[in-house]
Amino acid sequence: MVQLITQGISITVETYYNYEQSNPLLNEHAFAYKVTIDNLSNFPVKLLRRHWQIFDSNATHREVEGEGVVGQQPILEPGESFQYMSGVSIRTEIGRMVGKYQMENMLNKNMFSINIPEFELVAPHKLN
Repeated sequence: MVQLITQGISITVETYYNYEQSNPLLNEHAFAYKVTIDNLSNFPVKLLRRHWQIFDSNATHREVEGEGVVGQQPILEPGESFQYMSGVSIRTEIGRMVGKYQMENMLNKNMFSINIPEFELVAPHKLN
């Protein structure tokens, strides 16, 4: 689990290897990740966009951008949290992800970026 706080917004990420959707013989490694967003600021925020950078150990890099997360653009009042699960597939047993969320301060309509902490994607059998 990793956590990072940027401008009063805490992002925590936990990762899981998805055995059911992985096929190591075909170099298909699926991971699930749970993201918890905590609004520690004193103003409501809206998550507008996400931007992910995904790397595997073969130096393959791809980027994913889009509106919201899992089809939602959640609004978090001060002290509120939002949690979601998503997934990614890579061609190697080890990789990593890092990203940013674009948020909006709902009081003054200013937009700002929140860093998503870098996290590792590691098949459990690689840790032995």
